[in-house]
Amino acid sequence: MQVLGVFLLIAIAGTFAGEYKDEKGVLVLTDDDIADAIDEFKYILVEFYAPWCGHCQALVPEYEKAAQTLAAEGSEIRLAKVDATIQQKSAAKYEVKGYPTIKFFRNGKPSDYNAGRTAADMVNWLKKKTGPPAVTLSTVEEANKMIEKDEVVVIGYFKEADSDAAKVFNEVAASTDDIPFGITTNKDLFKEHEMESDGVMLFKKFDEGKNRFDGEHTAENLKNFITSNQLPTVIEFTQESAQKIFGGDVKTHILLFSDNVEKDSDNMVAYKEAATGFKGKVLFIYININDEDNGRILEFFGLKKEECPAIRLIRLEEDMTKFKPEKTDLSAAYIKEFVSSVLDGKIKPHLMTEEVPADWDAKPVKVLVGKNFEEVAKNKDKDVLVEFYAPWCGHCKQIAPIWDQLGEKYQESDSIVIAKMDSTANELEDVKVQSFPTIKCFPKNGAAVVDYNGERTLEGFSKFLDSGCSKEAAGAASEEDEDDEEEEEEEEEAEGGNKKLDDEL
Repeated sequence: MQVLGVFLLIAIAGTFAGEYKDEKGVLVLTDDDIADAIDEFKYILVEFYAPWCGHCQALVPEYEKAAQTLAAEGSEIRLAKVDATIQQKSAAKYEVKGYPTIKFFRNGKPSDYNAGRTAADMVNWLKKKTGPPAVTLSTVEEANKMIEKDEVVVIGYFKEADSDAAKVFNEVAASTDDIPFGITTNKDLFKEHEMESDGVMLFKKFDEGKNRFDGEHTAENLKNFITSNQLPTVIEFTQESAQKIFGGDVKTHILLFSDNVEKDSDNMVAYKEAATGFKGKVLFIYININDEDNGRILEFFGLKKEECPAIRLIRLEEDMTKFKPEKTDLSAAYIKEFVSSVLDGKIKPHLMTEEVPADWDAKPVKVLVGKNFEEVAKNKDKDVLVEFYAPWCGHCKQIAPIWDQLGEKYQESDSIVIAKMDSTANELEDVKVQSFPTIKCFPKNGAAVVDYNGERTLEGFSKFLDSGCSKEAAGAASEEDEDDEEEEEEEEEAEGGNKKLDDEL
C-alpha cells in the first residue's frame, strides 16, 4: 500500500503541473519549458546532468527516491532534471560548467545546492530551506517517528520555546543543512528521553546510539558537539559519504587502506579502538581498495595495492599536507601514537618522490622527480621552465607534443632548460600544484618563480623564454581558454581525476 500511495501522489501531483514529462516523480525539463516550471513551482530543485557522467548516473536512484519521498509527504517541493548536453541554452543561462550541477529555485531565484547526494540529504536540505529550522514535536509518537526515519536527528528540549537556549538551538539548526532538528516543550517527551532539564540530544543509528549535550549552551559549543558526534567513529569513504567527510569542520583525516573492511577484522577492530580518543579532532576513514573507483586515492598517496593494508594521514587545509607512519604497525597503540605525534607537530609531512631515472636528461625535455628537482630546477645559471603534469590529464596530453618541440628548440641552449615532472608521484615542499598542467619558470640567479599563464603554443612559450621569463610575458590565459580549462577540470573531477583530494572525491 505504501509504495502504491507514493506513486498515486506522484501521479496526482503531475496532473496539476504543466505539460512536463515525468520520470518516477522527477520532471524532465527542456529549453522550452524550464522557465515555466521555475515560475510555476514555488520550490524546485533542478539537476543539470550529462548522460555519460558517472556521478550523474549514480545520483539517479537517490534523486528519484527524494522526489518520491517528498511527494508521499504531500510537499510542494518539486525535483527536476535537465540534460545539459542537449538543452544547451539552459546550461549556458545557469552557468553549468560541470556535472552534475544542482540548482535550487525559491520563487524563481536560484542558489547552489551544496549538501550530500543521498535522498535523505536532499530531503533534509530542502526542508531546511523551505520550512522552520527545527520541527515542533508535540507528542512522543512524533519524536519517535522522526528518530526512526533518519540516520542522525538532533532534538532540543526546552520548557520555554522562546528561552535564550531555544533561540541558540534554532540558530544552529538553521545553519546545519544535512541533519533534521526537532524541538519540544512537551513534558512527556522530557520524561520519555530522561531529560530532567532543558538540553539537547543527538540520536543516531550507529555507535552509542545517542549523545547528550552537556556543555555551556552557546552556538559554537553546540555546533562542535554535533560535528563530533554526527559521523560514525570509523566511516567508510563512498560517493555518498564524501560530502559529509569533506564538508565537515574536522579537516584532519586518517585513512586505512584495506581489502578486508569487515568490522570484525583485526585491523578494523584496532582502528576503531584507536579512533575513540580523537573524536571531534580527527576523522577515521577506511577505504576499500577492491573498489576500482578508489584507485586514484591510492595513487594520490603514492600507495600500491600490494602495500596495503596501510594508513596515511592528511590535513585538508589551504595546502594539503600528507603524513606517513614510520612503521607498518596497525595496532591500536601505534595508530594512537602516530596520530598524536602528527597533532603535536613531531612528524614532518611526507613528500612523495620517484627515483631519478637513469636517462632523465637523455632527451630534450628533462625528467624531474622530487630527488633531483632542487639540483636541476634551481640551477642559478639557467632559466628552467617546468611543466607539472598528471598522466591522466587531458590538457597535459594536448600540450605534450608542443612541449617536446619546445625542448628540441632549446636543447642546445646554455641558459634555458625545458623540463617536466609527474606531480601525481612527486611532491615538493615549496611548490604547491593545485591543477594540471601547472607551468612555472625558475629563473636564473635565484629570482622569484614566475607562473606561466600565457598561450600554450610553441610561439607563446618561446616568447616567454626569450624575454627572460618576465612576468609581463607570462601573460594571462584568454577568457575562452579559462572557460575550456574549467570545463575540462570539472569533467575530470566528475570521473575522480582532480588532483585536489577534496575536489576529486
